[in-house]
Amino acid sequence: MNDGSAAPLRRRVRGALAACAVSLLALTLTFVGACSKPPAPLPNDAYLWQRKWTPAVASALEQSRAFVQTWHVLAAEKDSKDDWTVVSPDWTTLAAIHAPASAVVRIDGQLDDLNTLPVARIVKLAADWKQHGIPLVAIEIDHDCATSRLAGYTRFLAALRAQLDPTVKLTITALPTWLDSPALDALLAQADESILQVHAVMNPVRGLFDPAQARAWLREFAPRTRRPWRVALPTYGSRVTWGDDGRVAGIESERPMLLANGSTQGVVHELVAQPEHISAFVARIERDALPGLKGIVWFRLPTDADERAWSLATWRAVLTRAPLTSAIAADVRPSAQQRGLFDVSLVSGGNTDAPLPATVRADASCAAADGINGYALDYDARGMLLRRVQPGLLRAGMRRDIGWLRCGEVDNKKVSVHVEP
Repeated sequence: MNDGSAAPLRRRVRGALAACAVSLLALTLTFVGACSKPPAPLPNDAYLWQRKWTPAVASALEQSRAFVQTWHVLAAEKDSKDDWTVVSPDWTTLAAIHAPASAVVRIDGQLDDLNTLPVARIVKLAADWKQHGIPLVAIEIDHDCATSRLAGYTRFLAALRAQLDPTVKLTITALPTWLDSPALDALLAQADESILQVHAVMNPVRGLFDPAQARAWLREFAPRTRRPWRVALPTYGSRVTWGDDGRVAGIESERPMLLANGSTQGVVHELVAQPEHISAFVARIERDALPGLKGIVWFRLPTDADERAWSLATWRAVLTRAPLTSAIAADVRPSAQQRGLFDVSLVSGGNTDAPLPATVRADASCAAADGINGYALDYDARGMLLRRVQPGLLRAGMRRDIGWLRCGEVDNKKVSVHVEP
């Protein structure tokens, strides 16, 4: 029997189902939108590791201030001989940028007696920085000690934390070699924040930075701390010397680059952090969204005078997550000193420093040639060429002389060179 009440009921059911469908569609679109939304960029911090504040340092600081959140400034060092050295920054320049600063105290990892670590001096250092008008947010301890000494290091941090101004955070750097130690958890608990260093010299094949290994370290480090942490990434290169026993005998990372004209004999290597590798790594870890990872600390601020660091243009492109473009071309010009002599150069375009090409070949038949600045004369079945004898980067927008050609009375328009990968 139908008394007419079924129709309104059916209308109400259809309305409810339609409302549910709309809500479900909106929820689905919201979920899809959230999943497709690109990850937020990790904030950028940077190390100011220069011991002398030259005009080049001040200029780089000014040019980079808009892209850096906090500056981690080398403030003092205690070496393996127990000597304490205060590294005073240019207070006027540092205060003028009005940016948060972390005063970094470097303590040599080879220091035998951890009881001599200068708690009182570090507390005084923090007070001095505040008196100079610096917005000090943290004291950072950089102590690359052996894993077996982590317990003693933890006791030192507890003593420092007890005396430090509570408005100033205590930060430490951490090494991947500590990840296997059960003492790491207690160490990290003493710091308000930590910074995992994933750039290191291990062997010539793996270079200065291994993205796969670094990512594995980050994933292993994340669950070890319940406090905020950051990752330190490199902007530099190092000249590394290996001894006969296969161990690292020496590292030069802040001295001017010495370019060889011949064979390195297999014991000296220039290792460089490639900008495109680092940029891709940053994009990857931003997608990973690891628990507690709050940002990147770049080591170190590049300057125009720092030959072993990226150019400022490249660093700015990586910091702003801009697409990296590079193009290296060979150029030949008549020498102003002698007719028939031609200078060979490499010219870099784009916004990123690019790896030096493996070979540069002249198209004309020339009688003699030689290489300089990391290139040497060589021959193959096609004739003479300039071959790269050590890796390196050519800075964005820069020119590097790499050799010369002697081509007699040939018109300079008939002499050309080209790069080969």
